[in-house]
Amino acid sequence: MAIEIQDPELKEMFKHGLYFHGHLCPAMPLGLRAGLLARRKLGVERAKSKELMLLSETGTGHLMQCFLDGVMMATGCTYGKGNCEKLNYNKMAFILIDVVESKAVRIAIKPEFIKQALKSPFMERRQQGIPPEMIEPEIAEAAVNRVLNLPEEDVFNISDVYDYEYVYAQEGPPEFCEECGEVVFGSKARVKKGRILCVPCSRYKG
Repeated sequence: MAIEIQDPELKEMFKHGLYFHGHLCPAMPLGLRAGLLARRKLGVERAKSKELMLLSETGTGHLMQCFLDGVMMATGCTYGKGNCEKLNYNKMAFILIDVVESKAVRIAIKPEFIKQALKSPFMERRQQGIPPEMIEPEIAEAAVNRVLNLPEEDVFNISDVYDYEYVYAQEGPPEFCEECGEVVFGSKARVKKGRILCVPCSRYKG
C-alpha cells in the first residue's frame, strides 16, 4: 500500500513532515491537514518569521505531540522562532493567529472522528504498548491514508475567522552571568547578593 495524497502542497509537506517527525503515524499528517486548513482559512502563507502565531491546546501525550509536529510543519510556527506556544489543555485543537492582520481561526478535531480513530487497528496496537515505528506498515499506511483523504467536514471543527490582536513580549538586552560567564538573554537574568547570575548559578527555580 502507498500513501495517497491528491493535494500537491500537502504531498510536499508530508514528505518533509515525515522526515522531521521520524515515524509514520496518523496524528502527524492529521496536524499537517489541520495546519494547512487554518492557513488557507486565514489566506496566509507558511510563516517565515513571526507573522503567524500558533497557540496549541495540546499537552504532552504522544498522540497530541505527533499532531503538533504536523501543525508546526504546515504553519511554519516553531518553538525556535518563538511563534509557537503550548497551552497544555490536553486537547486536539489550536488557534492560528495572523499577527499582521490581527485575525485568527481555531481548529479542533471532531470528537466523532477521535472516537472512530481510537477503534482502529493502528490505535489498538498503540494501546498494546507497541511503538508507532514497530506497527506493521500496512496498518500504519491504512491509518495515514484515512486521515489524509477523509473529507475535512468529517474530521475538523473550523471556526469563522475572528479578530485577535497579538503582541509578542519584548525581551531586554543580554546580560552576562558573573559566575559562569555565559550570556543570559532578557528576563531570565537574576540578581543575588548584588551579582547578576543565570538561573542555574543563582540556584533559583526559574
